[in-house]
Amino acid sequence: MRSSSEKLRALCVRKALQSVMVLRALALGMGLSAGLAACSSADTGAAGGATDAAPVATQARTAGQAAAATAEHSRAGTPSAARNVLVMGDSLSAAYNLAAEQGWVALLDARMRADAPGFRMVNASISGETTAGGASRIDAALAEHRPALVVIELGANDGLRGLPLEETRANLERMVRASKATGAEVLVVGMRLPPNYGPAYTEGFFAMFGEIAQAEGVTHLPFLLEPIAFDEDAFQSDRLHPTAEAQPVLADHVWTALGPMLAD
Repeated sequence: MRSSSEKLRALCVRKALQSVMVLRALALGMGLSAGLAACSSADTGAAGGATDAAPVATQARTAGQAAAATAEHSRAGTPSAARNVLVMGDSLSAAYNLAAEQGWVALLDARMRADAPGFRMVNASISGETTAGGASRIDAALAEHRPALVVIELGANDGLRGLPLEETRANLERMVRASKATGAEVLVVGMRLPPNYGPAYTEGFFAMFGEIAQAEGVTHLPFLLEPIAFDEDAFQSDRLHPTAEAQPVLADHVWTALGPMLAD
């Protein structure tokens, strides 16, 4: 006999698949990955689980681990004159369930050696991170890494929890303004939610990233997962996080916005 948790997950999966079909028909949203992300979030939330869409207890990078990783990167022979590009993200930027060097952030760091040799990536992303967590860390991260550019890829976990958009907006604005105050350029990376959160919330969520970027005069990439959203093979077995094979596609996508900023 299946446990109540297993029954709940099976029901959520069926509902998520139905949402995905609607989403694809409308050519909107994140495809199977986001539908299951919402389902998993409800499941783990009801059980007092992890804050990310998928269980991350064994995979999450803590703040200390993120700091250690960036410190190790600093000692890895990068010229001291290099200008830092600080990435503040969640599991989508933290190479969830992959080797760090397989993630899109690390791939862009390697690309910079040829295409933008004066820059290097510093990945301060943490699986399960929310905008509140990012806002609480931004000042220390800016002081430590003194970036020339900040990439903010946060908000997905806020949306999957159904947190008030006003709170998410305020946290993102705080991060953008703190970064600008140091003289850093900013790239705001947006996200979409599945339609089962309702049109008012999902449309407001997606629009929020662009509205913040426009109001603050910073660069905006509308949807991180856009090039892989409808490709089920681009996601890991959890149906939530991109595979290693999908990371170069994401790196190329982010580069369309990031590359021109480095050339200025």
